Amino acid sequence: MNNSDLDKAINILNTNKDNWVNLPISEKIPLFKSLSSKTSSVAKDWVDAAVKAKSIDVDSPLSGEEWTSGPWALIYGAESMVGTLTALDKGKNPPIGKIRSRPDGQLVANIFPYNIYHHLLLSGIRAEVWMQKNVNKDNFDDHIAQVYKSNSQNGNVSLVLGAGNVSSIPPLDVLDRLFAHLSVSILKMHPVNDYLKDIFEKIFEDFISAGFVQIVSGGADVGKYLCNHEEIDHIHITGGAKTYNSIVFGSGEEGEKRKNQGEIQINKTITAELGCVTPIIVVPGPWSKADIKYQAENIATQKLHNASFNCIAGQVLVLPESWNLSNDLLEEVKSTISSTKLREPYYPGANDRHDAVKQTYGNCEQIDKNGSFSRLLVTDLDYKSSNEYLFNNEVFVGALAQTFLPGESPKDYLLNTIKFCNEKLWGTLGANIIIHPKTIKQLGPDLENIISELKYGSIGINTWCAMAFLTAECTWGAFPGHTANDIQSGNGVVHNTRLFDKPEKTVVYAPFSPFPRNLLKGEIHMFPKPPWFVTNKQAHNVSRRFTYFQAKPGPFHLPGLFFDAMRG
Repeated sequence: MNNSDLDKAINILNTNKDNWVNLPISEKIPLFKSLSSKTSSVAKDWVDAAVKAKSIDVDSPLSGEEWTSGPWALIYGAESMVGTLTALDKGKNPPIGKIRSRPDGQLVANIFPYNIYHHLLLSGIRAEVWMQKNVNKDNFDDHIAQVYKSNSQNGNVSLVLGAGNVSSIPPLDVLDRLFAHLSVSILKMHPVNDYLKDIFEKIFEDFISAGFVQIVSGGADVGKYLCNHEEIDHIHITGGAKTYNSIVFGSGEEGEKRKNQGEIQINKTITAELGCVTPIIVVPGPWSKADIKYQAENIATQKLHNASFNCIAGQVLVLPESWNLSNDLLEEVKSTISSTKLREPYYPGANDRHDAVKQTYGNCEQIDKNGSFSRLLVTDLDYKSSNEYLFNNEVFVGALAQTFLPGESPKDYLLNTIKFCNEKLWGTLGANIIIHPKTIKQLGPDLENIISELKYGSIGINTWCAMAFLTAECTWGAFPGHTANDIQSGNGVVHNTRLFDKPEKTVVYAPFSPFPRNLLKGEIHMFPKPPWFVTNKQAHNVSRRFTYFQAKPGPFHLPGLFFDAMRG
């Protein structure tokens, strides 16, 4: 697009920005409901386009990834926003569960599950949002949904620089600006998934016709023009720290100099989600052979989902040095990875990043015997190292690092691991802990105290922390505190559909074992192998059914869903 067309798009938003702020909540709700309905109507087209672009067979179980992280995620997010807006329109706070205080006074809000279908379809999964330490029971109401409680607001225009990897990120980021910040938005599509522009325009049709959203295409030149446009008030980016730094400080030697001196070159606010070196922490315990096999699938999924092009793809597998099952689990992880389909490296720069890992670690293991783009494994890295490449660089490619950490007991091991993750690994977006229910019981309150010290924005307990992305009530973003000249995983949060003003982290808990084997361990739930596992043979059918169920919930969907889910 040329600059004149971009100016026209921004002018439309600038003309209507105050209209959006002042539009009554009761008139905002139909726009979000309409978006959910329109998403359902184009869901198949969306998925078909995505699997074609990523070289996935339309009938492959892997196509399920595009259902869950595409239209399902957007429908779920929009419907969750409607729930909050409906409550606010009635003069109530957003609908949240029980709020409790930890021993140190930190507030924790239960946010999931909150309806009968969650209990049925995601049985055993629960999520909490932990508040920043200065939020307490006395001032909690002052730190929730304040954007809708203020009577004096001016409209503003946001630029959303869309991600190219996970297809629901761009529309969800636009919805976040509209919903949580009352900001009209221009979405610049990423060149990698620009093929979705027409579909997104159909989804946002009502917002676009009202002058609240514009969608444009283009490369880095368009992005630069928009970032420097005087009528853009805020920038939100999902991408890499290099792009963030070029926006905030400029590129080249001059940009690096300004960064070192803390001299910001833009005159607008910016929020960012920029990825992470994500740890997978395995806690020692009385695991069976079936546990090892299942959790190897869990670990492999965290690395391989979306061909490893995820901002929270598992990158560092942390194993207990003294656990007699560590090597058995590592071998099972390798076996699981090798049994899965080798994916096309659709994301730009993948070959260079893959080569960089191989050049850095000449002894790395190539798990796949055929193909030049084999998944890579680098084992037994020194956890004490301060300059380890795989500890300091998000590789965004199919390479998994592994390290051993000491600890005479699960508690000691976890304390050592938390210190390692907080101090040695780059980024704070997400972390994962895999722990047997007997070990959880053994640790008692020590486990939550240890979680409280883990400085990550989302933490998955026995599940991939990506569940915090998919479950829109959760907050999604870096742990608070990064500065512009050391941005790491970014600043601010998205999703957060219950509108917590000062969240610290989200913690998502899931069962250790799938149904029905869980009953042998005393875990009460009916959740089978998750549909997001790369080893789930029915992932495409379950995820498709789940998407249409989310758009129009009802009991008639359940038999087919349960039937496919149990065959995964």
